[in-house]
Amino acid sequence: MTSHIFNTVPEVIVALADYVVAITNESINDRGQCNVALSGGSSPELLYKMLASPGYKDRIPWSKINFFFGDERNVPKDDAQNNANMVRRVMFGPLNITESNIFAVNTSLAPDEAAKDYTDRINNHFKGKEIVFDLMLLGLGDNSHTASLFPHTSILNDQSISVQSVFLKEQNVHRISMTAGMINLSRHIAFLVYGQSKAEAVHHVLEDEPNINEYPAQLIKVDSNDVHWFLDSAAASQLKNV
Repeated sequence: MTSHIFNTVPEVIVALADYVVAITNESINDRGQCNVALSGGSSPELLYKMLASPGYKDRIPWSKINFFFGDERNVPKDDAQNNANMVRRVMFGPLNITESNIFAVNTSLAPDEAAKDYTDRINNHFKGKEIVFDLMLLGLGDNSHTASLFPHTSILNDQSISVQSVFLKEQNVHRISMTAGMINLSRHIAFLVYGQSKAEAVHHVLEDEPNINEYPAQLIKVDSNDVHWFLDSAAASQLKNV
């Protein structure tokens, strides 16, 4: 695991954008295409806008990238809270990404059906071979969740390589999420975390003793050199071993 700590949020976004450029081009050069799983929520919107900006849009051959989502909210595809909808607005649209390269969760289905459908589509894309995403982008909630791996939910103990539905009792909502097993098959994993509100969670995940039910992001293979954490100084402020 490697931490990259910067003083300001813009510096974090630029560093991660440069990392995305490097990894996607490396994957395309090595394998002819790149499979990227995107994170949702508010934090990565700045990254997606940066990648679609004049300084970055011509540095990646976008037609050779297939886009997936690590998780999705169980809301209509045109809902403001829909992760794919947000990315379409700030990145896919400006970059003219073709629909055949976008693998969004079909939230018109019931949660369990949507999860099975997404699992099947991912398996079909990889043609029955091992599911290995070239780049997995993740965020971190202030309760130490990543993707939709929330504390004390059944998906944390799911050993399958699949997508599952997750019911959050506190919020009375369903989500659809890749399991930790699927996420961990990625060649490269990058966490984007910034803001003082995330500092305690960053400390718990990276420095506390393992406690998966309390700190689900510990399920991601943080002892691997393939995992990179892009942090601002506020999010890293409670780390002791940096």
